[in-house]
Amino acid sequence: MRDSERPRPAWRGDAGQATAETAVVLPVLALALVAMLWGVTAAVAQIRCVDAARAGARAAARDEPESTAVAAARSAAPPGAQV
Repeated sequence: MRDSERPRPAWRGDAGQATAETAVVLPVLALALVAMLWGVTAAVAQIRCVDAARAGARAAARDEPESTAVAAARSAAPPGAQV
């Protein structure tokens, strides 16, 4: 019997299963990627804030004027941070 002559089953229960699985998995993967990127961005902002505080404290410890210490902290701080 050739392939074209084989009887085909009347009902194929798994037709479209891969498409359905992909439709569920892709949004979940995209959401996980966005969450990871958000986490990395938050961690980087935290590290930059710590560095800014360290720069300001170092300038203050050297007995420099307050304006110099604040300027050092602001230069190391991320955009939008309040010093």
